[in-house]
Amino acid sequence: MKPSRSEFITVRGLRSHVRQWGREGAPKIFMVHGWMDVAASFQFVVDCLEGDWHVIAPDWRGFGLSERSASDTYWFPDYVADLEFILDHYAPGGQINLLGHSMGGNVVSLYAGVRPERIRRLVNLEGFGMPVSNPSQAPRRYAKWLDALREPTELRSYPSLEAVAARLQKTNPRLSDARAEFLSRHWSAPNADGRWEILGDPAHKRPTPLLYQVEEVLACWDAITAPVLWVEADDTNMWQWMGPKEQARVEIDRRLAHLASVTPKMMADAGHMLHHDQPEALAAMLEDFLAE
Repeated sequence: MKPSRSEFITVRGLRSHVRQWGREGAPKIFMVHGWMDVAASFQFVVDCLEGDWHVIAPDWRGFGLSERSASDTYWFPDYVADLEFILDHYAPGGQINLLGHSMGGNVVSLYAGVRPERIRRLVNLEGFGMPVSNPSQAPRRYAKWLDALREPTELRSYPSLEAVAARLQKTNPRLSDARAEFLSRHWSAPNADGRWEILGDPAHKRPTPLLYQVEEVLACWDAITAPVLWVEADDTNMWQWMGPKEQARVEIDRRLAHLASVTPKMMADAGHMLHHDQPEALAAMLEDFLAE
């Protein structure tokens, strides 16, 4: 494995962990992870990169080794703002290469429309977005959020690292023993009772009171000027959030049509965690795209 190094910086008042690989001064690739994941998740892809790169990957607020929010709710625009502060810290001038997976894919795509001049190349890994919402859902959504605030939240703990690895493999059967063992050491930490806790704020489990405004999101996508590499996994289940597969395909393609310059790719023999399942293929795809 290529060695990584950790650094802590202050991002909007929170102590935030950033993992880096590669040579200082080499071309940069920023990689941001998805929900309930950590920056170390990109290790396998980084290992497969053949070029001279400086990869910079933060743990989002409330995940991994980054500090948790003082609020009882995580607001999606905060991720967009945190990303800008991180980019300003590591690449204050010029355009950058930006990659995001899942939730991170949604964040980077929003950001690329808000700050199009900052992006050289954009890579979205399975960042489909959420289902279309309707204003009539708002009262029930707010009530659900208020009810959830009254209940304590917690994440399951595990008796050993081996149990954490087994949990990861249950979610992703393609994950090898070696990769599951590596991820378990970065995805969890021992608590005072000697059990292993997931490195994520339990508050992430609470519902948000805000409806997903897809047309606002697509307005941001319309403003993206950088070329976009859009990668889906052929065995993903993310489309289920949008209904039956045929219906979901229509909606996903509608959203893709808002990207002015997009290269869609389908990753064979991979699920939603495609950067774990096919890191060699993804690394080759990424370097080909960045070299264009």
